[in-house]
Amino acid sequence: MHINRWPFLLGVFFAATAVMIGAFGAHGLQSILTPKALGWVETGARYQFMHAFALLVCGLLAGHSVRIPAMLFTVGVLLFSGSLYVMAFTGITRLGMITPLGGLGFITGWVCLGWCVWRTQE
Repeated sequence: MHINRWPFLLGVFFAATAVMIGAFGAHGLQSILTPKALGWVETGARYQFMHAFALLVCGLLAGHSVRIPAMLFTVGVLLFSGSLYVMAFTGITRLGMITPLGGLGFITGWVCLGWCVWRTQE
């Protein structure tokens, strides 16, 4: 089986770190962060984990050109989840303006992934 390594390994990394961040948020930060900030950590970890699996799928679709959707999922995780984590840990809420750009990356990545598979049907 041929695997596109970079999206697959990035998916593995994002999945592992999402579990760590989620567990740390649930068990280690409750006395430190506000409930709102804890919600940001939980949402960031949830979306990071979902899109880690999207990257795993991109890695397994070796016969399809999935470089662009994989990049969009990666940018989405960095902007969406990353901005939520930074807001939660620093209190800099102006970064909330970046979060929707990450969501747009997720949406565009899914549409692009569907298009990549559709156009290469055999």
